[in-house]
Amino acid sequence: MSTVTRSDFSRKHLTSLPNVLTYLRMATIPVIVVMLIPPASQESLNMACALFVAASVTDYLDGILARRRNLVTSVGKLMDPLADKLLTSAVMIMLIPLGKIPSWLVFIMIGRDTTITGLRSIAASQGLIMDASRKAKNKMISQTVGLSFLLLSIARIQYLLDNIGMIFIWISVILSYWSAGEYCLQFYRQAKHRDIPKD
Repeated sequence: MSTVTRSDFSRKHLTSLPNVLTYLRMATIPVIVVMLIPPASQESLNMACALFVAASVTDYLDGILARRRNLVTSVGKLMDPLADKLLTSAVMIMLIPLGKIPSWLVFIMIGRDTTITGLRSIAASQGLIMDASRKAKNKMISQTVGLSFLLLSIARIQYLLDNIGMIFIWISVILSYWSAGEYCLQFYRQAKHRDIPKD
């Protein structure tokens, strides 16, 4: 975990390029949602797929820029995963009425993300930032790949695309709950060390 400092909330850090990319990623969410309103056409699905992939690429770019320009801040560490969760959750929810993904699976994935976001918020309120684990990052990658395949619409190979997408989604489910256990253990250890109330 890292500690929140006053400089993290300076105008320079809040408007740095990595954070701006995060804000732009969040701004794509309502656009993608509109594109996926049922009944979504093949063109709408492919446009949503392209925008989703482009938004996901900014997640990779903002991390590189933050490290190379020494602009890694606690605010960025909080906002970046939040933007990812909002984007993927919105896409998953919109794919339910399109018959691309079962609602119960979306529920357990969003439930996990909400729980971990809650833990990170509690830790942040005490001045601690829970860094994303390697498994959580791999979970995000597999989830992004899976949703991209589910969004892509090519009639001749649609069955194959949907099945590949669900394989990656299931990989992300396994990784998400594995990493959730690590987050909970990390939170417990830090709470015990810092005497943070757990209720």
